[in-house]
Amino acid sequence: MTLALPLPASTRPAPSAVLELLKPVTWFAPMWAFSCGLVSAGHAMEGRYLSIATGVLLCGPLVCGTSQAANDWFDRHVDAINEPNRPIPSGRIPGAWGLYIAIAWTLVSLLVAASLGRFVFAPALLGMAGAWAYSAPPLRFKRNGWLGNTVVAACYEGLPWITGAAVMAGDLPSWQVFAMAGLYSFGAHGIMTLNDFKSVEGDRQMGVDSLPVLMGVDAAAHFACVVMAGPQLVVVTLLAVWGHPICALLVAGLLTAQIALMGRLLRAPREQAIWYNATGTSLYVLGMMVTAIALNLGTAP
Repeated sequence: MTLALPLPASTRPAPSAVLELLKPVTWFAPMWAFSCGLVSAGHAMEGRYLSIATGVLLCGPLVCGTSQAANDWFDRHVDAINEPNRPIPSGRIPGAWGLYIAIAWTLVSLLVAASLGRFVFAPALLGMAGAWAYSAPPLRFKRNGWLGNTVVAACYEGLPWITGAAVMAGDLPSWQVFAMAGLYSFGAHGIMTLNDFKSVEGDRQMGVDSLPVLMGVDAAAHFACVVMAGPQLVVVTLLAVWGHPICALLVAGLLTAQIALMGRLLRAPREQAIWYNATGTSLYVLGMMVTAIALNLGTAP
């Protein structure tokens, strides 16, 4: 009789597990914001295709991927309870490989950013710092909804937008680009709050002060809607002042549709947050591109 011996546990992660750790589904937001930055810079793309492709790689798979790897590593004990099938708690990424991947991806990201010049390296460095500060002790900004959501919103919207504009301009972007990137980052704070509705009980148990925990679900939902809508009103006003009435009307129309959808969200925030992210948030990011097109056309002095 032959006894079947157990196979030794793998000491290295499979490529599929690494890819899952880097969460490609999360790359869209910063890559979209980077695209808005490209458009908003007002420069022709000819001769810059390699830099553009490198910038897309930087904002999505590299910087955003790093943030996901670092977050999963420092959340591994919580994930072992809530999401045991994740790559690290399931053992598909064994030992300290999760940390090694996060560190290696950080270094690669910074090298790639440096190759694109100092005006790209600076926002990339801020994004990397934000990614680690969000997840890693002692700062671990994710424990506080005010700080954590601010960091994520800036890293997902504002910094990639500025990076895209810097790639195109090869210089420091205009103050109008900074203004719009900042406004849409501010509004994205509300989007981040909606993402916290799915884990209210777990956050309470683990001592994570998300805004739904701090304010209550209903109050946090109303707050998120105001935070998302307010900056867009400012965008509409600025576009009109800068001589782009059609783009201003388009953004106003997208905002009006968002406000209409917010009614359903506010009636049942926890149940409707995912639905709103698929509908209202999509309109929000479309407004970003309309705004970028307006900046591409130029602004009044």
